[in-house]
Amino acid sequence: MEIINDNQSSVVSTKDWFITIFITAIPIIGFIMLFVWAFGGNAQSSKANWAKATLLWLFAGVILYGIIFMFFGVALLANAFS
Repeated sequence: MEIINDNQSSVVSTKDWFITIFITAIPIIGFIMLFVWAFGGNAQSSKANWAKATLLWLFAGVILYGIIFMFFGVALLANAFS
């Protein structure tokens, strides 16, 4: 039998989402809080899942940015040496 914590099964209110989005808009603090909400174990399950998905999107963006940066960097270097 699984014991469900009230904190994890409760619905996240609009006010909580407002505060959550506001906190994530703060550059360094928001990034740290995404990890806290995703892996800390204290957040509601919907907020933890949202934080994990947001971290995945950030990771995908960094990878995509790196690929684009390398592509243009190689093109620029090839142009400079030709």
